[in-house]
Amino acid sequence: MDSRPPHVGNEEAQQATLTGTEHSDNVEKHTMQTSHQERHTVSDELAHLANAEDHKDTKWQAIRRNPWAFAWCLFAVWTVLLVSFENQASGNILGIPEFRKDFGFYYDGNWVLSAKWQSAFSGAPIASQIVGNLGSGQVADLIGRRNTLIIALVITFAAITMEFVATTNELFFGGKFLNGFAVGTIQTVATTYVGEIVPLALRGLMTCLIALSFTVGPFTVALIVNSTGTYDNRWAYRAVFCSQYGFAVISSLFIWRMPESPWFLVDKRKNESKALRSLQRLGYSSSSGEDVKRLANIKLTLEQVRRETDGATYLECFRRSNLRRTIISITPLSVQQFTGIVFAASYSTYYAQLAGYSTAMSFKLQIIQQVLSMFGNVISWYLIDRVGRRFLTLYGTIGLTAVLWVMGGLAVGGSQGELKGTVAMILVYCWLYNVTIGATAFTVLTEVSTSRLRAKTIAIGLAVQGCLNILWSFVLPYLFNPDKADLGGKLGFIFGGLCFPCIAFLWWYQPETRGRSYEELDEMFMKSIAPRKFASYTTEAEMKGQEVQQRVYPGKETA
Repeated sequence: MDSRPPHVGNEEAQQATLTGTEHSDNVEKHTMQTSHQERHTVSDELAHLANAEDHKDTKWQAIRRNPWAFAWCLFAVWTVLLVSFENQASGNILGIPEFRKDFGFYYDGNWVLSAKWQSAFSGAPIASQIVGNLGSGQVADLIGRRNTLIIALVITFAAITMEFVATTNELFFGGKFLNGFAVGTIQTVATTYVGEIVPLALRGLMTCLIALSFTVGPFTVALIVNSTGTYDNRWAYRAVFCSQYGFAVISSLFIWRMPESPWFLVDKRKNESKALRSLQRLGYSSSSGEDVKRLANIKLTLEQVRRETDGATYLECFRRSNLRRTIISITPLSVQQFTGIVFAASYSTYYAQLAGYSTAMSFKLQIIQQVLSMFGNVISWYLIDRVGRRFLTLYGTIGLTAVLWVMGGLAVGGSQGELKGTVAMILVYCWLYNVTIGATAFTVLTEVSTSRLRAKTIAIGLAVQGCLNILWSFVLPYLFNPDKADLGGKLGFIFGGLCFPCIAFLWWYQPETRGRSYEELDEMFMKSIAPRKFASYTTEAEMKGQEVQQRVYPGKETA
């Protein structure tokens, strides 16, 4: 018989019950933790599997597997045509006599636009474009890529209208200035969008197509100016601005169906279900599990970046390994400005006239220049993945340096034949530029930038390019114009000299990023791998991907 007081027995029973409950809770917690770890492991393996499969695709296979992702990349490239069209129109209208007559003054037998207004029409829109670049990097991370593009298109419709109806320098300036905000936004957000949705095998091609849009836009401008530029009324130049409506209308028709970037939905909105639907709209099949694997890859890449990136502010672009990535990302765009593309793109028509060509012939030469530029870009589609980003960027800059020095030397001669030879050098320059650094700059910009900071890094790169563009837009009229320094083709010496420090930087610091996924690039930059070793380095992401493939597809090659 139990001689203990009744309350003692009750306490022991209660203690036993509590102990059992705690044990049960611990078992449940352990089970939940184990389940969570298992889910995390499965998600990581899916991510590595997606990364490994991406490396096996050819361009054609990637298009067949993800036709909608390819199509929406093309749409984003189309919107960039608005940027290139607007930028080129600013320079080409200077070659239209009727525009110089309506907005300039008579000097030494010709109608001339004052250097002050040349600088204002060229420089001020670039300033507003820089604001558009930097502002859109922040806005796109808040409201999304698609909504930001919609706002930009509304602004560009208003700005085009101002340019079209302008009869005074002030109103025309207002339209150009307003449009700068829009094109800066479009340029940043469209480039970011392409970088985020494009399959790995197509990244080189699609980013080269962004560069192509900067030749197709000018080519369209050249065709229009060749047809209407000799008119003796305002339609000589108004036709150019009227044509911009066409690009804007087509963009506006499709923008409402554009899928939001899944990277934005995962990183900023934390909405995996919407990200999954977006991936399905981009062509990643739910039946085969492609959507789930791609989502897992996005999540893993962002998680790895978060270990080093505290936030997603502009300041983060200049911390730790992000500083190195930011510098490398924006350098090729900056090098473009130092190699003289501003002169070749904006002043070639005007210079051809000063070199002795008729107005009509200078317009035809502008068409030839744009055809050569497009042909050069098409060549880059093959070379970008064949010889790599570093090779094209570095040796392309070396080639451009040689062309610029030859151009300057011919200009020193000063004879009619030698001056026309400088025009020929500009044509050669435009072809080589678009084969090389003209194409690779956008590839490097999109793939080297950190995943969480891509929009902001691209914004910084384009803003720095814009700042350099402003510098040249204000300086070049005073160096080039007949009523000022009248250097003409001798500018080749200035740009040729500036190429040398650019070549030195590219030689020592530009890595090869061909065929690397964002996950692999994040790993190499966080490990501070030397630029020369990027091409041969084997990442942990690659090895894990091969291991998963061997388990999932035993007996199949994983190389």
